[in-house]
Amino acid sequence: MPQIVVTIDEKTYRMACGEGEEAHLTVLAAEVDGRIAELRKSFGQIGDLRLMVMAAIMGSDELFEARQRIRELENIIAEHSVRSEEFDGARHAERTHFVDSLNETAEALERLGARLEDR
Repeated sequence: MPQIVVTIDEKTYRMACGEGEEAHLTVLAAEVDGRIAELRKSFGQIGDLRLMVMAAIMGSDELFEARQRIRELENIIAEHSVRSEEFDGARHAERTHFVDSLNETAEALERLGARLEDR
C-alpha cells in the first residue's frame, strides 16, 4: 500500500492510501492545510486541535450542502423524466392519430378513385 507524506499546518503526516490515490490525497491535504491557514488568519492562535475541528466541520458542512443539492437535482431529474415519459406518450398518441387519419384519407381517395374509374 503506497504511503505519502503531507504537510498540514506546518506539521507532516505520513498517510497510507490506495494504489493510484497519492495525487488525490495530496490535493485533499493541501485543501485542509489552506482551510486551516484561513481559519488561523481569521481567529489567530486558538489551538491546533480547535483549528482542525473547525476545518473538519467546515468540510462536513460543504459535504452536507453538496449532498442536499444532489438530492434536489435528482428530484428535478426524476420530475423531468416523468414529464418526458408523459410527453412521449402524448407524442405517440398524436402520431398514432395522425397515421390513422392518413390511412382514412388514403382509403377515401381510393374509394373516390374507384368511383371515377367506374364512370
